[in-house]
Amino acid sequence: MGQKVNPVVFRIGHTDDWKSRWYNKKSYKNFLKQDVKIRDFLTQKLLRAGVDRIDIERSANAVNIVIKTARPGIIIGRGGSGVEQLREDVKKIIKKESTTLAKAEVRLEIEEVKFPESRAAIMAQGIAEQIEKRISYRRAMKQAMAKILQSKGVEGAKILTKGRLDGAEIAREEKMAKGKIPLQTLRANIDYAQATAYTTYGTVGIKVWVYKGDVF
Repeated sequence: MGQKVNPVVFRIGHTDDWKSRWYNKKSYKNFLKQDVKIRDFLTQKLLRAGVDRIDIERSANAVNIVIKTARPGIIIGRGGSGVEQLREDVKKIIKKESTTLAKAEVRLEIEEVKFPESRAAIMAQGIAEQIEKRISYRRAMKQAMAKILQSKGVEGAKILTKGRLDGAEIAREEKMAKGKIPLQTLRANIDYAQATAYTTYGTVGIKVWVYKGDVF
């Protein structure tokens, strides 16, 4: 049986940083639960906004949420109305989960991703969207692979799709890889993400690995 390790978790402290940056011994359980709920809510709400990563930072009386996205205009909205609505929704989640942070200030920062084609999360979401629109999974994978490899600094990529592909009776997996993917090298800067496409035949899982060279 294969012993799989998440490439991002494997490299925390080497080439990557934690997505939640805070520590509180007394309220650790509640804060962690809050973070999961906030992240799940924002991921679902901003499904079409090309979100790469959601970082959460906490201080004594404030919660700072940094959303890294390929399409900041969709989130910000006209005159910043979209951000205000998101802030109110996040405040409701915090109030529901914790009475101690009910009056905490919630700050939202929207950061634009410079090279979205080199981000595994954005490309995985793109493939999932295409499969949901009934575009052939092979075509979606080939297009995504071409975009990733054309992006600046990318040295290799791998895409894996699993499920009832094209409505087949038996679920199977299809893999596509080009260039180098040194998964065991800790200094290798590997971006990894997974997404799910919801089709009439069932769910199709998509995994994307992007290798961006070594970090010394």
